[in-house]
Amino acid sequence: MSAETDLIKLYSQRILALAADIPHLERLESPMATVRKRAPLCGSTVTVDMDVADGRVARFGQDVKACALGQAAAAVVGSAILGRTREEVARARDQMRAMLKEGGPAPEAPFDGLEVLMPAREYKNRHGSILLSLEAAVEAFDAASAG
Repeated sequence: MSAETDLIKLYSQRILALAADIPHLERLESPMATVRKRAPLCGSTVTVDMDVADGRVARFGQDVKACALGQAAAAVVGSAILGRTREEVARARDQMRAMLKEGGPAPEAPFDGLEVLMPAREYKNRHGSILLSLEAAVEAFDAASAG
């Protein structure tokens, strides 16, 4: 199989559909926390705004400047994050990292939609972009809870 065919498979219709419809793709006014993360290898960036109430994500906004894979990850995160605890978001981040880097299973529900990115395991240069939303969300949760 050629590298071009592999790349076409990687950017499947499902990934492209997610990338085209990212939930909460707007910045929040006066958020409790804002975190901007950048993947140095590819230059993708994600900025997350978050409010936390009663130990759960109460409001969430994101600005995503990433490849289709990073955008698809942000779409899944955006659709699942409201009402989640820090532990749930951190577990999803850790499971996603293990899926990409160690061949682990896809993250558990409610972040199980990230399974669509399993073919990206073979593209190490895309891992940073894919992880941005979850990494920024965990940091924003911590900052919102501390403030």
